[in-house]
Amino acid sequence: GERGVERKVRSVRASGSVKYYEGDKGAERRVRAVLANGNVQYYEGEQGAERMVRMELADGSVQSFEGERGAERLVRKGLLSGTVLHYEGERGVERKVRSVRASGSVKYYEGDKGAERRVRAVLANGNVQYYEGE
Repeated sequence: GERGVERKVRSVRASGSVKYYEGDKGAERRVRAVLANGNVQYYEGEQGAERMVRMELADGSVQSFEGERGAERLVRKGLLSGTVLHYEGERGVERKVRSVRASGSVKYYEGDKGAERRVRAVLANGNVQYYEGE
């Protein structure tokens, strides 16, 4: 930009990650970050309140987040297979509650993060299966 109104547009870290910014001088906000591992994060919000809303992972999956800055929680993860996983819970303790396959079948889960267990499945043909056990 012109002298005196230069604005930050990119920040490159020694780790190899690159952060991208938009906005006028003094109000630049982070909009995207490309991490050294190949993941790409997308942000929304004004300067100082940017929150991650989406992350494209190097494996091709896409995660969606909700919540204010610092409290973003995973709510959905789309896999390359077409399966979409749905999550509930606060940041750090998000637990899988449902998976929806491209075929239309839906599996429901209960339990804490890392200990989720299937409790019901609604198959694409309308049949319903129930599960018990730990």
